[in-house]
Amino acid sequence: MYIVIVSPSGRARKGTAIQYYLDLAEELQISVAAEATTREALIQSLNATRKSDPDPMTGELNTHSSLTIISPELTVFLGYDNQQLMSDLTDWYDCRSRWTYRTKTSTSDEIYGVWVNLLGATTPELIRTTLPLDAVGGGLTSRIIFVFEENKGRICPAPFISPEQDRIWKNLLHDLEQIHTIRGPFQVHPDFIPLWTDWYVNEAQESPFEDPRFGGYSERRPNHVMKLCIIHSAARSDSRVITPDDFHKSLALLLSTERKMPRVFTGMGYLDYAATLSDVMIEIAKRGRTTKRDLLAKFYRDVDEWRMDKILGSLESAGNIATSFDGQTKVIVSKMDAETCGKLFTKEEQNSG
Repeated sequence: MYIVIVSPSGRARKGTAIQYYLDLAEELQISVAAEATTREALIQSLNATRKSDPDPMTGELNTHSSLTIISPELTVFLGYDNQQLMSDLTDWYDCRSRWTYRTKTSTSDEIYGVWVNLLGATTPELIRTTLPLDAVGGGLTSRIIFVFEENKGRICPAPFISPEQDRIWKNLLHDLEQIHTIRGPFQVHPDFIPLWTDWYVNEAQESPFEDPRFGGYSERRPNHVMKLCIIHSAARSDSRVITPDDFHKSLALLLSTERKMPRVFTGMGYLDYAATLSDVMIEIAKRGRTTKRDLLAKFYRDVDEWRMDKILGSLESAGNIATSFDGQTKVIVSKMDAETCGKLFTKEEQNSG
């Protein structure tokens, strides 16, 4: 699975969340890639993890090359517009049984049982600069589950570990050690099949987003749900059986994540002021009523008066705002409906607003 945590810089403690995962990976001796590496070094690291495990049912050896990429600063790992690395990650997502690459000396080598996981963190601003616009919606981004959060859940001025949290940590490590030993294929409970079939036929192929850039992601939603089903099954027991309860939990988790996912690409577009247009729209929606003067004061670093007029004209033509004059002051009123606002803000933000 490829999972990327996204939030504005310094707002949601992305690095803190990922540090816990780094600590767990070290305790469990999971093979982790270097945070900053070349493509060649990454491929060598992947190839070096090759192992063969016996299938508990048949005794047949299954070869796999399993590597986890943990990147608190995804931009550092991916680099800027690194098409080749993004192409490799796209290839690896499907867990190929054999992946061939050509070395600098024109010889070829093969990696067996590719199994790569990615956990990264970044900001919406860095996504705009790191990913080429043409890559959004297809290729690598369609295989990533983006987890967006605007703010941290709570303020914790004294983040000390309590005895209860220490106990939970030890129990979690014990469970993960047990999960790490699971081998063999997963089966499905008979009641799972009609449930999965009904969802797959009637809902899975329907995009939950209006944004066409999520078209590629929407096609892969069944893959995400099935992988989450396996994870929930492994977290529940070592039976390697996927139950209806695993499906319900997996779908609920993905749906809750998807509610904020469109905000990851807010401001990405071909207009040179697309990012600011999006920020201005959100600002107007938050305030409900504001003035052009106030908007210029807030966004003076990003746009001049001419561009601000362009932005306000575009929003008014789209029916998102209405403008009028109060003397010499241009007044802007938000006209966005509840559905549009729901895509911009969380339920908590709407209630507090």
